[in-house]
Amino acid sequence: MPNIGPIQLPDFPLLLAPMEDVSDPPFRAVCKDHGADLMYTEFISSEGLIRDAIKSRQKLDIFDYEKPVGIQIFGGDEESLSLAAKIVDVTNPDLLDINFGCPVKKVALKGAGAGVLKDIDLMVRLTSAVVKSTSLPVTVKTRLGWDDNTKNIEEVAERLQDVGIKALAIHGRTRTQMYKGQADWELIGKVKNNPRITMPIFGNGDIDSPEKALEYKNKYGIDGIMIGRAAIGYPWIFNEIKHFLKTGKHLPSPTIEDRVAVCKKHLHKSFEWKGPKVGIFEMRRHYTNYLKGLPGIKDYRLKLVTLNTVEEIDAVLDEINIKYAGYQFEKTPIELINYHEKCPI
Repeated sequence: MPNIGPIQLPDFPLLLAPMEDVSDPPFRAVCKDHGADLMYTEFISSEGLIRDAIKSRQKLDIFDYEKPVGIQIFGGDEESLSLAAKIVDVTNPDLLDINFGCPVKKVALKGAGAGVLKDIDLMVRLTSAVVKSTSLPVTVKTRLGWDDNTKNIEEVAERLQDVGIKALAIHGRTRTQMYKGQADWELIGKVKNNPRITMPIFGNGDIDSPEKALEYKNKYGIDGIMIGRAAIGYPWIFNEIKHFLKTGKHLPSPTIEDRVAVCKKHLHKSFEWKGPKVGIFEMRRHYTNYLKGLPGIKDYRLKLVTLNTVEEIDAVLDEINIKYAGYQFEKTPIELINYHEKCPI
């Protein structure tokens, strides 16, 4: 089993990727319900934690039902990351993850996230500083390299293992690729099959169907898969993959009743955790994804993104449930959302 320090995971675990503005506690709750084995918070600025920034501190919220769960931090300064690691330690997650993969300009061009891929020595120093500052298992999420000329992930994996990380998740793109083109899993497979590597290696990028999950598991020998964009509006993907890996058969597609029920739970959790104004506003980005594929849904979607109370939104969702009762959703690969300047790493 691909355990991370004392954390016991099932054979071939499925991980929910940390996604900025997405993988908050309400979203993690519905993914946990549907088979995610290990989840992470949104990435948290080490500088923000030290400044006691309200938004950064709120991202530290984790709940017992989520466990095992990791808190992810990012930064480009050893002292700041060390202090942030000590703050995280107090909140008692199961692990601490370092983001060396976020490609967006506001992070990477300030020498954090994927920006650290330009300087492996710095990456090693930053990681070592975090490992020494916490009693938690430390893991890393990163990319293949900065660009096609600097795909240094094999060296990175060895050196980060040497300074004490307990697992590595690799997104199969470079920083310059952002989320465009195909994820390249060949290098992920090389890292996993390197005889020097003893820690778990998790692959990430473009997993949008049970078939692809099985193919990549067999082809690259990775210890588990991290799923990001394909879970947005479709948390069922975790159990669908698990069922297919076990039986070779597909689970039935979630019905409209299933989709509305999960959407409602997500909404109510968002309302409870963020408060009425922010909780309802930030939920608006999710309705399209939950209801994707329904014919003529545009008018309902417009209502959902303009209403301001949970009761009104629930009523529209109930109306959708009745109108589309029995609708058969097509079993097609899940569309991977293009985040542009978001950072689902």
